[in-house]
Amino acid sequence: MAVKILAIESSCDDTGAAVLVDGKILSNQIAGQKVHEQYGGVVPELASRAHQENIVPVVDIALRQAGIRKEELSAIAFTQSPGLIGSLLVGSCFAKSMAMALNIPLIGVHHMQAHVLANFIDDPKPDFPFLCLTVSGGHTQIVLCESPLQMRVIGETLDDAAGEAFDKSAKLLGLPYPGGPLIDKYAKEGDPHRFKFPEPRIPELNFSFSGLKTAILYFLQEHQQQDPDFIKNNLADICASIQYRIISILLNKVLKAAQETGIRDIAIAGGVSANSGLRKMLEEYGAKYHWRTFIPKFEYCTDNAAMIAITAYYKYLHGDFAGLDAVPTARAAF
Repeated sequence: MAVKILAIESSCDDTGAAVLVDGKILSNQIAGQKVHEQYGGVVPELASRAHQENIVPVVDIALRQAGIRKEELSAIAFTQSPGLIGSLLVGSCFAKSMAMALNIPLIGVHHMQAHVLANFIDDPKPDFPFLCLTVSGGHTQIVLCESPLQMRVIGETLDDAAGEAFDKSAKLLGLPYPGGPLIDKYAKEGDPHRFKFPEPRIPELNFSFSGLKTAILYFLQEHQQQDPDFIKNNLADICASIQYRIISILLNKVLKAAQETGIRDIAIAGGVSANSGLRKMLEEYGAKYHWRTFIPKFEYCTDNAAMIAITAYYKYLHGDFAGLDAVPTARAAF
């Protein structure tokens, strides 16, 4: 009998629902939340309210697009951690209620594990073991992946995440939220070597971005004192230089991890993996160091339910189910 899974993603401000049949994604629906733009960041209470409004229509559309009736489902999956607790509660409560009503298994999924396994939605897929750089607004990690359900973090940020460095740098430049994609946009027109920003010397495979953010702040303050229009007149070059440094910090650590482990299958995942500069530079590193590189499609980089579904599929095959007493958590290691 075919394995048919409905997956729900509600870790932050995007309400997602996807339907998977025997490892193939048939639908992947997302409802975003524009309300946060005026506040310059996600407001947790507003996010959870919007999830309550969006979850029923998003699930309905996902099922109809896939051509699957809810009575045909084999299991319901949901994001259990990490994320905004109010948002997670909306998704988990909906999933529990639906699983109980249909008398089918429930599967809890770790959000960051799902980002890694987004690389298994389409071909080509990496071979195990492989390294995955997972980069988002809240996480920056190098993950050693030994199997779909066996992963180990071997490097992570000691302070801020790479996505946060992008967004806060954009805020310093006066760009609206979310600023990371705008830096990527303007960087395409600029010279990445025009301005030099420091690369922190952090031991082992860990990252740090707080010092870089401070350096960018002081750099902008100094130049604006001399020229009030400095940012306006040099925006593309500033964005390109900031983006180049953030990406070089990330990939130089990945290079070190690859050299230490001898692994040549290298993947990226998470919201920042949608950045065109990172995607391009990863391919350049791959060509130079003879890696096989893997980059998910754009729609599977940012928060989405398809990645929850593919992770749930592997957990279903292993009989790894959650009880109705499963509790969502804001923070959790995988």
